[in-house]
Amino acid sequence: MSIRTRWYKDAVIYQIYPRSFCDGNGDGIGDIKGIISKLDYIASLGVNAVWLSPCYKSPNDDNGYDISDYRDIMDEFGTLDDWKEMVKGMHARGIKLIMDLVVNHTSDEHEWFKEAKKGKDNPFRDYYIWRKGRGKNGKKPPNNWTSRFGGTAWEYDEASEEWYLHLFTKKQPDLNWDNPKVRKEVGDLVKYWLDLGVDGFRCDVITYISKVEGLPSGKFALGAVGDENFTHGPNIHQYLHELNQNVLSKYDCMTVGEAAGVTIEQGLLYTAEDRDELDTVFMFEHVEADTYFRLLPRKFDLRKLKRIQAKWQNGLRGRGWNSLYYENHDQPRSLPRFTGDFGELRAQSAKMLAVSYQFLQGTPYVYQGQEIGMSNYPFKSLDEMRDVMVSYVRGALGKFEPIMRPLILKVLKKRARDHARTPMQWANAKNAGFSTAEPWIAVNPNYQFGINVKEQNAEGADSILNFYRQVIAYRKDNDIVKLGAYQDYLMKSKDIYCYERAYRGERILVICNFKNKEVKFKMPNAIPFNSVELKLHNYGYDRKQPETTMLRPYEAMVFLLK
Repeated sequence: MSIRTRWYKDAVIYQIYPRSFCDGNGDGIGDIKGIISKLDYIASLGVNAVWLSPCYKSPNDDNGYDISDYRDIMDEFGTLDDWKEMVKGMHARGIKLIMDLVVNHTSDEHEWFKEAKKGKDNPFRDYYIWRKGRGKNGKKPPNNWTSRFGGTAWEYDEASEEWYLHLFTKKQPDLNWDNPKVRKEVGDLVKYWLDLGVDGFRCDVITYISKVEGLPSGKFALGAVGDENFTHGPNIHQYLHELNQNVLSKYDCMTVGEAAGVTIEQGLLYTAEDRDELDTVFMFEHVEADTYFRLLPRKFDLRKLKRIQAKWQNGLRGRGWNSLYYENHDQPRSLPRFTGDFGELRAQSAKMLAVSYQFLQGTPYVYQGQEIGMSNYPFKSLDEMRDVMVSYVRGALGKFEPIMRPLILKVLKKRARDHARTPMQWANAKNAGFSTAEPWIAVNPNYQFGINVKEQNAEGADSILNFYRQVIAYRKDNDIVKLGAYQDYLMKSKDIYCYERAYRGERILVICNFKNKEVKFKMPNAIPFNSVELKLHNYGYDRKQPETTMLRPYEAMVFLLK
């Protein structure tokens, strides 16, 4: 029987990308000592939990998502004793810890893979996916699947004359989940971390772990080939249920699965509580409201965002649980992505975005720096970027790379993952207070203009940072936010996001102007109320009623209606 309390339904979760959060030893790279030094700051936000991106041992081909030892800490980040000190400090402050679980693949420097390469008869060979190649001499890949980073998803091993599958870089060979020994190994490492005090896992690309039998060639879709043969594969629900029953159900923990392309129906298969698989998933539809084909930039479409949010709010209500976010380590910053050119109104626009998603039903995530209004880095060259994806794309283009470079830069100025990975901005000091040494990736120069923690702490209630604290405090233990029905109004408006949450005769009305201009607003007639109380306002609490006829640029309000 499960002992889970479903504590995540009352939580706000703060994501830390350790390489970029705080450098505790002066080598230009964020680390666990740096995180420990900021635990009081994290607690001051009012969050209940931290999601920590990978900190395991890794050769760092893909910023820690290529793991060489699941039971130890990356040298650059510190030691396992440092990690234990961090967890103790978090728990002492009432903060739970969610670790990344990266088990679709390992590093090619993991001992399992080193053993697997020794020969076809090695007991670890079947921990990975090996196949003979096509063609007379077997020198063509076994099928036409492509890596997420471009090029073939197969790498040839001269010694055994076979190919191994890697859906990401060639240094990230895919694990063979059809092998019961692999599933047992995963269960054991999950138990290892839970016994050390971990409170949950964010499950990286978990929807890829089950591949179609025979590994047939796939169809071209959205710039990739083969997705239909390894996304939501034939045995995935069996494997996740097995992990849940054997390990997860025995702890009061939570899981959230990264699930690009997931539908509501699929989401329910993963997260319905009576199925005992995952607790929640990250869907991606809403962060594609400004893209074509999930990648190419287009003008942000608020109406598309609202349709998607309404679909998921109503589709999972009473059956599943939403994960709420605008930013993470794989997404560009939400400013100015969803707000356009905010000019002098950075604070108002950032506060408005916070209001717009924090009062939906689900568990909200705040990505480091989001709470101070950090924005995209002004990249001028591809050479300034550190993401392995950029290197792979450039390499895959070969001789056409110089010709395509301006177009690639234009796209990545809006879409690069490196935008979210620039150092956290702590102060108007050298390197934004992140490190005394030159950081591993450039610091956004706007830290000098009030976009840092120290200055915003000193600003009082008017700062973005302190407004985030107010938002988090108001939604905490709020049954209307946790349990209330969702109703979207003004669905056709391309400027205003207006929705209510209703529970047991009380309503929260959320009104957000997404434009840097005044916009007319008329109170929907369908919202009856006898009394009204303004709970949050990004312009200083000078509104008394929601029936205002004109919203100021980026104005956001939360009213309690009875």
